[in-house]
Amino acid sequence: MNINDLDHFSNPSLLILVSLAGAEKHGYAMIEDIQAMTGVRLGAGTLYGAITRLEQTGLIESLPADERRRPYRLTLRGAALLRQTLSDLEKFTGLGLKRLAMA
Repeated sequence: MNINDLDHFSNPSLLILVSLAGAEKHGYAMIEDIQAMTGVRLGAGTLYGAITRLEQTGLIESLPADERRRPYRLTLRGAALLRQTLSDLEKFTGLGLKRLAMA
């Protein structure tokens, strides 16, 4: 078993936010980036459903289309939420590793 077998660790919204933290990207570039980072390949429906929700909550924004592709970028609000979420995950991971060491 590896991390990719645990669905709840592959939250599409979190994966998209991390992908966009590096640079603005269009959908296909996000799919490729997420797969390279995590081994998780998001389907187009999953990706664009999450993109819609992230846009509606103001965490990402679309940019003018480049030919047929529409790039997206992280907003300041999205970056702040991502920073806090990753910090919380880091604390949680540390606690989990500490508990494993005691077992």
